[in-house]
Amino acid sequence: MAADNRSEVRDFLATRRARITPEQAGLTLYGGNRRVAGLRREEVAMLAGVSNDYYVRMERGNLAGVSEQVLDAVAVALQLDDAERGHLRDLARTATGRPMRRRRPRAVAVPASVQLVLDAMTGAPAIVRDDRFDVLAANALGRALYAPAYEAGDGRVNNARFTFLDPAARKFWADWERIADDTVGVLRSLAGRNPYDAALTALVGELATRSVEFRTRWAHHDVHLHTGGTKRINHPEVGLLELSYDTITVAQAPDLTMAVYTAAPGTATAEKLRMLASLVATAESSSEASTTTNAPSEG
Repeated sequence: MAADNRSEVRDFLATRRARITPEQAGLTLYGGNRRVAGLRREEVAMLAGVSNDYYVRMERGNLAGVSEQVLDAVAVALQLDDAERGHLRDLARTATGRPMRRRRPRAVAVPASVQLVLDAMTGAPAIVRDDRFDVLAANALGRALYAPAYEAGDGRVNNARFTFLDPAARKFWADWERIADDTVGVLRSLAGRNPYDAALTALVGELATRSVEFRTRWAHHDVHLHTGGTKRINHPEVGLLELSYDTITVAQAPDLTMAVYTAAPGTATAEKLRMLASLVATAESSSEASTTTNAPSEG
């Protein structure tokens, strides 16, 4: 098994075990001489219905050959949520008997039809990103929504880099701490699914080197599914936006996800989105007029 996978398995299981008290697990305590706040390995083994030696082998990083039934039993014992259960299965699936070569990232193009869909959406900001948070396409309102990130990246946006490396992100994200936690959790989940993705490794290495906030969160081994929810954004032109977002996998390119942002009708955020859309339309009209004025005349 590759050493990085063993280390990931060991740290993930150990951190999950450490956060659960015996009381939370429904265990009766006898005596008060416990050296750990969380569960002991033998207690996890008992709760999962496996031998102590077998669980110790798992927590040392050896998931090769572990059955789905045992993984599920350990997940129940450790009270894992859906994201954590998926991460454990991913770690087991990538457990091999030999090291694997790191995979070069393949370029993923946004299908032309998807850009047409984006451009047809004039009332809701929408972006298309890959799993590493690179924003590869957007509609006009999406670009306006993420204007500070576009400006910081000279037109190229990676929301993970923006969140942790650009000071403007702390003002842009009204709930920066939660966004930071979720971002790291998504990247940690991706690392479990694709541990040999060279571009992901480079991104994580860059963020860990340049950001203490990222490095601290990465060490927690928390994972997160990025499927939808709410985001609160302090937009520099229209103020605080409280947006719902939903994600859709792009059928023609499964590595890509479309995120669409909406606001409930009649809310202050809905009115501010209309204001932002008006600003975008005005800017586009001015640009078209300037282009027409500066066009060379014929004759």
